[in-house]
Amino acid sequence: MPIRVNLDVMLARRKMRAKQLAEQIGLSETQLSMLRTEKVRGIRFTTLAKICLILDCKPADILDYDIDHADLHLTDED
Repeated sequence: MPIRVNLDVMLARRKMRAKQLAEQIGLSETQLSMLRTEKVRGIRFTTLAKICLILDCKPADILDYDIDHADLHLTDED
């Protein structure tokens, strides 16, 4: 998938551990780890908002997109 999660970069910039972030936003460490390693299919906007608030950043600082014209043919089930 062309969406990449750069959460580890922001955590390093803020000198914060994933465990601390997970506690502050109310996620389990496992859930946050799955997000960090791109093993999830999506993220709730409320969760993204909490992450951005705690890390003092914008969604674009955490999520990146590599252009892939094949995305035009993806369905919600892909």
